[in-house]
Amino acid sequence: MAAPLRLGIAGLGTVGIGVVKIIQRHADLIAARAGRPVTITAVCARDRSKNRDADLSGYAWETDAVALAQRADIDVFVEVMGGSEGAARASTEAALAAGKDVVTANKALLAHHGQALAEMAEAAGLAIRFEAAVAGGIPVIKALTEGLAGNQMRRVMGVMNGTCNYILTRMETAGLPYDHVFEEARQLGYLEADPNLDVGGIDAGHKLSLLASIAFGTRVSFDDVQLEGIGQISIDDIRHAGDLGFRIKLLGVAQVSGRGLEQRMTPCLVPADSPLGQLQGGTNMVVLEGDAVGQIVLRGPGAGEGPTASAVMGDVIDLARGLRLPTFGRPATSLVEAVPAKVAAPAPWYLRMTLLDKPGALAKIATALGEAGISIDRMRQYGHEGGHAPVLIVTHKASRDDISHAISRFGATGVLVGEPVAIRIEEV
Repeated sequence: MAAPLRLGIAGLGTVGIGVVKIIQRHADLIAARAGRPVTITAVCARDRSKNRDADLSGYAWETDAVALAQRADIDVFVEVMGGSEGAARASTEAALAAGKDVVTANKALLAHHGQALAEMAEAAGLAIRFEAAVAGGIPVIKALTEGLAGNQMRRVMGVMNGTCNYILTRMETAGLPYDHVFEEARQLGYLEADPNLDVGGIDAGHKLSLLASIAFGTRVSFDDVQLEGIGQISIDDIRHAGDLGFRIKLLGVAQVSGRGLEQRMTPCLVPADSPLGQLQGGTNMVVLEGDAVGQIVLRGPGAGEGPTASAVMGDVIDLARGLRLPTFGRPATSLVEAVPAKVAAPAPWYLRMTLLDKPGALAKIATALGEAGISIDRMRQYGHEGGHAPVLIVTHKASRDDISHAISRFGATGVLVGEPVAIRIEEV
């Protein structure tokens, strides 16, 4: 059997320890599948005394990730620390400079520095693998770079942050307001230290930008992702969407059109009976659409020790087998600069507003929509309280600019109470 593939693991949190456990538990199985043993030479973390529920006594210990990356007795540097700068970036660059392949779970690092790192790796004949950086245990990177390599990709979309999906489905099933469920998620440890990474759509936006690069052959352009979090979604929106046959999801969509590359991570309504609409709890789902294959749906756990470590090990075993691919599916130097689409494709919209309960109020809103070139598909009015009348409108297809224009006209009608809510309805 060939010589072992020797790993250096930087980061001994949930994912790093998960990788250690898989290697210790399945050493013989991994060797049989990879054609060579996979071993751990050294590990790195700040606090050596911490109880990590794994036997680390057989590995060398480094407190400096850069020093680990430069060790002569490792072949692959496994970076599972996280963060786009600092130790994660410095050690990854050091590993490549030292001739090591890299396996990472770090979407932020690649979303901000992926192009430069890919060029550095490929110039040296090295590989960067990052299956674990997107959608946890779902093998979506492998699907795009290998299984669907013969397709012209049309659209990539999905629910890529389990915390947001947990919050939205918990609001629906328990009838609880956003603030209550947000705090519940915090107490359960579901939220990042900076919760805005989750609920603001940043974490999922990082993932979408990486998938878009592979799908459409463009340089990673996270700064061009339109981001909108879930903080403004009310329990009323959850209920009313359900009455109309929809569910609300934080949905990522990337597609190329004559306008350029459209990338958005925003709350959307999706049909309740669609695969995305039926997705519950912390599960992730990615939908890939190609010209030959049509639409395929990948569903699975988007985070956690086992699923994410499983994805890391898939990359490690590919390297042990000798499988080497460009970082983003084609040579980094051939990736084109994306032209960001300034205007999203037209779609139906859900509008919720409260009007003064007086004759002609709704007619004024309908007129404002008509003057903005928007037609109404259906409408519902909910009760009358204190002289106010809640109204829901579903429009026919319209652009975001047209919707914004119509909303600006609502204020001049004199019948609007408070701010209206507008949420795109995605056709899936």
